[in-house]
Amino acid sequence: MIPPQPIPLVTEFASAERAPMETVLRQAAMLARQPLIADLLNSVLNYVLILNQQRQIVFASKNVQKLVPDTELKDLLGKRPGEALGCMHSNERSGCGTTSFCAECGVDKTIVASLAGRKGCQECRMTRVSRSEEEALDLLIAGTPLAIEGKMFSLVAINDISHEKRRRALERIFFHDVINSASGLAGRALLLNKHAPASIREQVELLRAGVHHVLEEIMAQRDLVAAESNELPVDLQPLNSLEVLKKALQLYAEHPVAENRGLCIKPASVSLDMTTDLRLLRRVVGNLIKNALEASQPGQTVTAGCTEEGDAIRFWVHNTAFMPTGVQLQVFNRSFSTKGSERGLGTYSVKLLTERYLKGKAGFTSSQESGTVFFVILPKNLPQSQSASLSAK
Repeated sequence: MIPPQPIPLVTEFASAERAPMETVLRQAAMLARQPLIADLLNSVLNYVLILNQQRQIVFASKNVQKLVPDTELKDLLGKRPGEALGCMHSNERSGCGTTSFCAECGVDKTIVASLAGRKGCQECRMTRVSRSEEEALDLLIAGTPLAIEGKMFSLVAINDISHEKRRRALERIFFHDVINSASGLAGRALLLNKHAPASIREQVELLRAGVHHVLEEIMAQRDLVAAESNELPVDLQPLNSLEVLKKALQLYAEHPVAENRGLCIKPASVSLDMTTDLRLLRRVVGNLIKNALEASQPGQTVTAGCTEEGDAIRFWVHNTAFMPTGVQLQVFNRSFSTKGSERGLGTYSVKLLTERYLKGKAGFTSSQESGTVFFVILPKNLPQSQSASLSAK
C-alpha cells in the first residue's frame, strides 16, 4: 500500500515552509531568557514582533494587543503577521506571504528583506477582517535583521499610520473643494468690479481684494501641509528678482495688515534673472513682508530689497522693531508666535520652504539700533535634479 503523499505547499512569493510548533515555542523561550529584550521592546511606542526564519511570530510586545483585541498574545506564536492581524488574504494559498497579493505587500517585502540581512521600511495597505467586518489598515513597517545565539530573526516594528492617511486624504479633499469655492467667488468679484457703478466701486474693489487674500491664505496653508509631508512639487521657471519683489509688495499693499503702514523697495535692489519656483518664492517673500508689517506700528515703514551674492540672491525685509532674545531663540520653531496661540506658521514656513525646497538659507538679524531684518539667500538657478527629487518623495 502506497502511503499518502503530503499535499505540496503552494506559494506565489515567499517560502511556504513553517517551523513545527515545538520549535516556535523553543525559540520563544530562548528569547524570553534574553536579558532586557522584553523590557526594551515593551517600552517603545511601536508595535514590535520578532519573527523566525519561517516568518512566524516568536515574540510580540504587549501593545500588540491593541492591534488584535480579540486574541491573546500567546496565541500569536507560530502565526505569520498577516494571519495575526487578520489580513483578508492570509487564508489563501499556503497562508501569509504566499499569495500574489503578498508580492506587493509592504509587510512581507520588508520581512523577507530583513531575513536576508537587509534593513528596510515600507508602507502597507491592508484590508483585514475584524469582528466579521472589513477594516482598512495603513501601516508603516520597519524590519531589522536580528542575530541571537547564532540564529537569525527579523525584528519588525509596526506603526499604525491609518489616522495620518485619513487626515491627509480629508485635507486634500478640503483644500480642493474650498479652493474651488474661493476661486469662484474671486472670479465673480472680479466680474462685479468691472461692471460696478462708480458709487460702489471702491467697496467692490475691497471685496475683490479680500476674497483674493482669503484664496491666497488657503493655498499657502495647503502648500505648507504638503511641504511638511514631502509632497510639495517644485516647478522651476525663469523669473526676475526685482519683479518678484515688486509684485509681492503690491499684493500686501492692499492687505489689511498694511493699513497706516508704509511699504517700499530699497532703490539699490538688483534686477537679476533666476530659475526657481515662483509660487514658493512668492510665499516666502510674502510671509517676510507680512510678518514685518505685523511687527510694525502705524506710521512706520517696511523696506524690502534684493542683492546679489555670487551665485546667490538675497531677499530681505526690514522693520524697525527689535525682537527680544527669548523671541529670537524660538522664532523659526513651528507654532511659536508673539501674536497669540494658533499662530506661528509664518517664519516656520519661510525656513521650511527655503531650506527644504528652494535649497537656500533663511535667517535674521535684530538689534535695538537697527531693528529687524529677515532674509533668505537662494541660488540663482535651482538645479532641475532638486525639483525632480523632491517631487518624487
